[in-house]
Amino acid sequence: MQKNHKPQGFAIVTHGGAGEPLEFADGCANAARSGRARFLETGDPLDAAVAAVLVFEEDERFNAGTGSVLCLDGATIEMDASIMDTRGRLGAIAGVRDVRNPILLARAVADTPHVLLVGEGADRLARALGLEAARPVSDKQREKHAKLLKELAGSVPLMPGIDNRMFDRFWNYKTPLQLPKSAAHDTVGAVVRSPDGHFAVAGSTGGSAPSLLGRVGDTAIVGSGFYAGPLGAVAATGVGEHIVRHMLARTVYGYIEEGMPLQQALQRGIGLIDRGADTGLIAVTKTEAASCSNTHMPTGKIVE
Repeated sequence: MQKNHKPQGFAIVTHGGAGEPLEFADGCANAARSGRARFLETGDPLDAAVAAVLVFEEDERFNAGTGSVLCLDGATIEMDASIMDTRGRLGAIAGVRDVRNPILLARAVADTPHVLLVGEGADRLARALGLEAARPVSDKQREKHAKLLKELAGSVPLMPGIDNRMFDRFWNYKTPLQLPKSAAHDTVGAVVRSPDGHFAVAGSTGGSAPSLLGRVGDTAIVGSGFYAGPLGAVAATGVGEHIVRHMLARTVYGYIEEGMPLQQALQRGIGLIDRGADTGLIAVTKTEAASCSNTHMPTGKIVE
């Protein structure tokens, strides 16, 4: 069983997505600093986690918010986001198309009678709340999409660990052996510990490219891409279909419940995923803060 250690001071860990360049670590550090500053203002770890994710959503380098990837049609963007803390707040949105900062909408859902809103209903809630609409598609987003289409010409993307024949039912292309280098399947996220022993987690994603229209990954599914409980908070990033199958965030939290040291728990979680699928985890517990991935993953961390 987990030992009843007295909680340490404030801690925040952020990530910019499994497989993203390590040069993006400055954005992760900025997110962590913004989260800390917000915590100093309100004393609420959930406010800190949301503030950190907002920084990612405003940085076009990351696949979230203003940097979200275009779907295969070159016009549609579908975004997911989620929040959870140990004060009972839980909210998520999926398939949102017209909001600049999905994390604010996920936070708002936590104040409704529901925990998950999708598609048009979620977009309508954003308008009712006065949240800012999505920016027009940028040249940078169009450039990424054009590069993806060029790499996909005459082929269908393979998702690591998934039988290629699954895709043959939907596309008449020759399947390559691996995802194009420019494909995106990343989440951004933050986990926070407050000195009073409360935890929070927040995550956001601009979707997966390429993917079928309407696809939802792990980011909006509690226990898969995110989880917070009395012993800590965990966030995952990578190929959502693999993360969901293992309920990865909750599974790692279970290791923490068993008393496993945090780094060991994260490594064991990563070990559940096929080695060909980029996957990363960040987490905080009462006494530790750490990250782990099977590929390069930019992160930021502040521990006090």
